[in-house]
This record gives sequence, structure tokens and C-alpha cells, in this order.
Amino acid sequence: MLLTHANLATLDSSAPYGLVPDGAIWIDGAFIRWVGRQEDIPEQASAGESMNLGGRLVTPGLVDCHTHIVHAGNRAKEFELRLGGATYEEVARAGGGINSTVTATREASEEDLLGSALPRVDALISEGVTTIEIKSGYGLDIEAEIKMLRVARCIARDRPIRVKASFLGAHAVPVEYSGRPDAYINEVCLPAMAIAAEAGLVDAVDGFCEGIAFSEDQIRKVFEAAKALGLPVKLHAEQLSNLGGAQLAAEFGAMSSDHLEYSTEEDVAAMARAGMVAVLLPGAFYFLRETKLPPIEALRSHGVGMALATDCNPGSSPMTSLLLVMNMACTLFRMTPEEALAGVTLHGANALGLNDCGKLRTGARADLAIWDVEHPAELAYRIGFNPLHKRMFAGAM
Repeated sequence: MLLTHANLATLDSSAPYGLVPDGAIWIDGAFIRWVGRQEDIPEQASAGESMNLGGRLVTPGLVDCHTHIVHAGNRAKEFELRLGGATYEEVARAGGGINSTVTATREASEEDLLGSALPRVDALISEGVTTIEIKSGYGLDIEAEIKMLRVARCIARDRPIRVKASFLGAHAVPVEYSGRPDAYINEVCLPAMAIAAEAGLVDAVDGFCEGIAFSEDQIRKVFEAAKALGLPVKLHAEQLSNLGGAQLAAEFGAMSSDHLEYSTEEDVAAMARAGMVAVLLPGAFYFLRETKLPPIEALRSHGVGMALATDCNPGSSPMTSLLLVMNMACTLFRMTPEEALAGVTLHGANALGLNDCGKLRTGARADLAIWDVEHPAELAYRIGFNPLHKRMFAGAM
């Protein structure tokens, strides 16, 4: 298929947004065979089907690189408590928070978890998302963690979307291991990780390095086990305090550190040296009414790529709109619309270790979003409006 007369946001660094006015894309099967100006279309590209896009904008398919989209239940009651003055940490220490979702998720069947996750996935697909990351971490026992990862694989079977699954056994200490985090790591987290790896259910290993979760030493043990299994790592770090998580992640060559509100310039420099991506999550910042901003200027000055994601989860970011995330990143974090678009395409792909998507280039997957807008800045500018015209996944609309 040949797509013609389109404004292309290629995300190439040669121009703002990599913009190619009046451009064309030649799709061959599931991949892009050629991208360029309308006047330069290769002769052989005109032999097949063509579609005139009438000046619409084409971007890479969007990438949501940090989600907890498989879970049961909701935490609307905790939302009320926080509005009454309770902090996220206070709710968690009182038995709410992650552990309340753990109870519901353990009780749910795989069919129930899949049935509740698919509408959330459909909401992302409707906004041009073609790749998502899905974490475990609401099971916190071996059986339930594996169950969540199986459901993540089923989503890729049942919907036209690419799924990367992350094992997040080190998400929280479950109630039955209260006060015994080391025992939980040894008896549940590490064995579950090995089982998931053996079954081919996991693409990366994540953890939560925080006062309400796990220490630097405990995460180090998880990362060492992941390394022995040949699995890449990433980390929830410096969301509520600074425990050295970002630098630990850099030490292990992690793909990303996520949240980062309390990270320092020294942390950012370590991430830059390690070639890591910073995954920023404005939905959680907004929902938890945080005031400590991530170090945007330091990330810029050190050349650390800034990805954006929904962090879709029931407790701190119950959102399923990557377009809204783009607007929040601009309004709350003062990122530019160009940075926001790169955050949900190029850098989102990099945060997942993917080099075959996130840009419009020859050889990339034909994962595209076609928009009823004239300029890429409109995607971050509008609130509550979805201008998606068509979505292409692996060459199929």
C-alpha cells in the first residue's frame, strides 16, 4: 500500500518533529519500505493499492511503555480518602494501596482479569496506540504473578497490539510477609521470576525502590537474579523519596527509570552514562496531587530521552489516554509538544528496548497513526478530544 499526500512526523532529528510536508509512505507487508516526499515516490511503489490522505498527519503508532493494565477491582474509596487529606503513603501503610488490589487480583480468574483489561486496552487502541507494556505486581504470590503474565500474553492474542510483559514481583510486600521483605524476595519473588522466564512469559524485570516497597539492597538482589536469567531490567525509582534507585538502575544498565520526581542531577548524569530512558508519568503526578517536579532541565541538558506513559493502574493513575498524558506533560512538566510526541513514540519504544518502531523510517514496522490534524502540536494541545482517523498495525488497518 502507498499512503500519499500526508504530513509525516517521522521523528527524525533533521527537522522539528522530523516533519515531511506532503510526504508519502510505501508499506510492504508489515513493514515500511520507503518514506519521503510525494515528488520522490519510487516508480515501483505506484504499482499497488494507494490511499490519498488529503494532508492528514501521520505519526508512528503510539507506545505506552509503562502500564499496570491487568488488575482486578478499583480503589475509588482510597481516592475519597486522599481527597480528605490522607497521603498515598498513609493509605498504603493502613492496609490500602497496592495490597488492596492484590486481594482482588488473587481472587479473580484469568478470564475475569482479561475481561476487565480488554476495555482499557481498547481505549488505548482507539487513540492510536500500537505497543504497550504490561506489568505483573498485583499477585505477589507465585501463582497470581504467573496468572497476570499469562493474561498479558492473551491480550496480544485477542487484540491487534504488541505487548511487552514485565515481571514486577518486587512491587510491594504482601500482608502475609509483613515485616519480612527479604523472606518475600527469596521465597516468592525470585522463584516466580524464574518460573516466568522459563515459561517465556516475561520480557523484562521491574521493581519498586521506595520506603513503602523495597530497599536498594533488595532490588539489587532482584536485578542480579534477572541478569542471571538474561532479562533486562527497569525500575520505579525516586517517586516519593530518593533511595538511590536511579543510580542502581544505571549500574545494571537498565532500560529505564520511571517516575523520578525526587531524582537529582547526579542521578540523571548516571542515567545518561548508562544510556537509559527516563519514563515520566504525569498521570500519577496529577492524581496524587504531587508538587515535586521531575528534573526536566537536567534530563534535557544531559541528553536523557524522556518517554511518557499512562501508568494505567487502579490506585495512582487510573487513566487510559496517552493523548491526555501528552497534554499533562506539557502543562504540568513544561515539556514541549515535540518532546511529548517523541515521548510516546521514539523514547517510549527505546524504554522497551525496541528499535523497530517509534519512528517513520525504512525497515520499521508499519505501525502508524493517521490523524485529522494539520500539525503535530495539536495532539498535545487538545484536551478530551481524539482526532485519530485511522490506525495501522503491522501494515493492516
